[in-house]
Amino acid sequence: MTEAGKRAVVLLSGGLDSATVLAIAQGKGYDCCCLSFSYGQRHVNELTQARAVASRARVAQHLVLQLDLAAIGGSALTSELAVPKGRALEAMAAEIPVTYVPGRNTIFLSYAVAWAEVLGAADIFIGVNALDYSGYPDCRPEFLAAFEAVANLGTKAGVTGERRFTIHAPLLRLTKAEIIRQGLALGVDYALTHSCYDPDAAGRACGACDSCLLRLKGFAEAGVADPAPYQFQG
Repeated sequence: MTEAGKRAVVLLSGGLDSATVLAIAQGKGYDCCCLSFSYGQRHVNELTQARAVASRARVAQHLVLQLDLAAIGGSALTSELAVPKGRALEAMAAEIPVTYVPGRNTIFLSYAVAWAEVLGAADIFIGVNALDYSGYPDCRPEFLAAFEAVANLGTKAGVTGERRFTIHAPLLRLTKAEIIRQGLALGVDYALTHSCYDPDAAGRACGACDSCLLRLKGFAEAGVADPAPYQFQG
């Protein structure tokens, strides 16, 4: 059981899932420090939404780190590769898509552990999901368990026994509809979130990339209108 007021690091992308995870962590009594990344992503406007979500939630701290994963490339999110559009759900699950960013969650969690060690925090929250997702290998429970072991083997806090790091993934086995219902019950304002991989210059979602399709499916199954702006709305 979590003690009220315990500090946690929450990875906050500005998307639907991470906003929900932040609300869950706060609901458990954690004093949340949010960590976001400007990593060369083509949908960099998600950071504007991350700041809005963090501000509304009145988090203890919100740190935005600068990385250059675009220099590495290898993903449609960090290069000129085309973002897949209009794919069936079965196709999304059939293979690891080109929107996979090599090493992203490993890198993000490494920074989260480093910051948590400095903050005196032992708990790290991440919004990965293994049901309604795009087939990324770093969203699986096996990965999270392995990374948690690495965090405790490779840090001063872990090896001295000062504290044990725990990676929390409360959305791991939930559908998008279940995530949305839980978030709404916790007061999440999904109008502040952004999920699209290929938004237009005005920041409106394309409505056709994998992330948009999964988001729209979730809202439809939850019986709630998606408040995000879409290009097809004119």
